[in-house]
Amino acid sequence: MLAMWFGAPSARAQSASDTATVAPPRVHIKAADQDATELAKKLQNPIGDLYSFPFQGNTNFKTGTKGGTQEILNVQPVIPIHLNDDFTLITRTILPLVWQPTYQPAQMVPFGTAPTEFSALLSNANPIDHFVFGAGPIFGVPTASNKTLGSNVWGAGPEAVAVYIEGPWVAGLLVNSVWSFGGTTGRGGTEYTKFLIEPFVNYNFGGGWYVFTAPEFTANWPAAGNHAWTVPFGGGGGRVVKLFGKLPVNFQLGAFYNAIRPSYTGAWSLRTQITLIF
Repeated sequence: MLAMWFGAPSARAQSASDTATVAPPRVHIKAADQDATELAKKLQNPIGDLYSFPFQGNTNFKTGTKGGTQEILNVQPVIPIHLNDDFTLITRTILPLVWQPTYQPAQMVPFGTAPTEFSALLSNANPIDHFVFGAGPIFGVPTASNKTLGSNVWGAGPEAVAVYIEGPWVAGLLVNSVWSFGGTTGRGGTEYTKFLIEPFVNYNFGGGWYVFTAPEFTANWPAAGNHAWTVPFGGGGGRVVKLFGKLPVNFQLGAFYNAIRPSYTGAWSLRTQITLIF
């Protein structure tokens, strides 16, 4: 199946008379030496060959029983591992730092860490008809500092992404699902089944400027009825600049409206992101 996706060529012997051109080995180009728009396009690709360190802030308004503001800062380093000239393994870690509003009468901690997600996607290094594909496992790591911030049970599941890259466009779809390894059921239980589907479309203007939409549709299957889904719509823009003429940094700002949401989840959220690129 992976060979079908990634188009791996069949091996064959070469004779001295074989005039076929052998592609040169892939050479990693430092981010500081790349064009700002090309860097922006690689960042917009979840399986782009780029070492990056994003800090993504999600400000959720009118959250909780008192209509407070929730802040989630996702620290999510991305490290590509070059396996050979045809395949790359893209690793991504997402550690959420959470500032919570009150959910009285429930007792909540004001700050802590939520469970971490780690994924490793095998991807074709070179596009096939402008498409890049990736697939691999995603793990739920029980790093919650308090039970009110998430489950203390390990989990795992599959993740897949398809990306189309052509001219100024970078678009695609990312899907994953994580199941807990056991856990307790009922109110306050630690068992979970989480689902994410994220369509994304980016248009690049040049000079590092771009606009995007990347809503994250999520579902928590153990929750009942309308409490399971969060369905936002929105978008924003950003730019990649080189600080001091050397260090590439991506600045991004977007807003999203949660058309479908569980109780005590705010209708609006603001997404801000700063990404260091190496």
